[in-house]
Amino acid sequence: MAVLDRTPAHTAPAAAQAARHPIGVGLALAALATVVWSGSFVTSRALHDTVPPVQHAFWRWIIAIVAVAPFAARQTWRQRQLLREHAKFLLLASLLGVTVYNTLVNQAGMTTTAGNMGMIMAASPVLMAVYERLGGTRLGARRVTGMLVACAGVLLLVSKGSLATDFAIGDLWVIAAALSFGSYSALLRRRPAEIGGLPFLFSTFVLGALMLLPVFIASYALQGGFAPTVGTVSPLLYVGVVSSAVAFFAWNKAISIIGAARAGVVYYLQPVCVALLSFAVLGEAMGWLQVLCMGLILGGVVLGAARTK
Repeated sequence: MAVLDRTPAHTAPAAAQAARHPIGVGLALAALATVVWSGSFVTSRALHDTVPPVQHAFWRWIIAIVAVAPFAARQTWRQRQLLREHAKFLLLASLLGVTVYNTLVNQAGMTTTAGNMGMIMAASPVLMAVYERLGGTRLGARRVTGMLVACAGVLLLVSKGSLATDFAIGDLWVIAAALSFGSYSALLRRRPAEIGGLPFLFSTFVLGALMLLPVFIASYALQGGFAPTVGTVSPLLYVGVVSSAVAFFAWNKAISIIGAARAGVVYYLQPVCVALLSFAVLGEAMGWLQVLCMGLILGGVVLGAARTK
């Protein structure tokens, strides 16, 4: 948790933030979040048949709140009036990034394959870029080309070179999750500059968990709870502390520095990270197709994330 800065962040407009921070810092933070989220896919697989999706999401955010509270509670209290003034923005960000996104991903994992999930989630960076373009930001030919190259690598990787799709009910959940995450990431660029990074993070976690509470109660009443064993608690601790508190802080900070479109290009690294983790942890084979696709994705990330002259 050392990455959580104790000093108030975002006290200047986004353009001034980008000028003060090297672009490499923003790219590194986006890559950190992407790698951590890739690990959460592996750990979440251990929970799909033992912890109901809604309960998985709810306890993830409760753990995240407990992890962030020692660093953020005092700052959040000091900015309580400011947070009230921007309550509508905070509620929307909480709904998209906390309540909806991860819950939909957990639900999708019950009825669709990881390959289809990865392919559909590749729509998120495209949506981030579209939002920025609609907002008046020029993406440039280099960034668009890099995005398309990385997207091609993702599609080849998750479809094993066939580019075939076999949509299940879970695929529709992933489409909704991709729309939610892309919208959340684009929304971050409109975050009030006077709200500190930690108060924003803590507030969205609390609001998101509160909005999820009624659905959690219904899930518990209809499906029952789960046994708190090492096999269930350990993955929840990872997704709650590392994948939620650390990764969301890094991602939000990255977008404030480099923008949602450029951060979205880095997000294409996620399938590469998942493949490497699967190879290292699960012993899954890695052939020429995986190596080719990783080259395309990495090349597209480098091309699309570079600063234009």
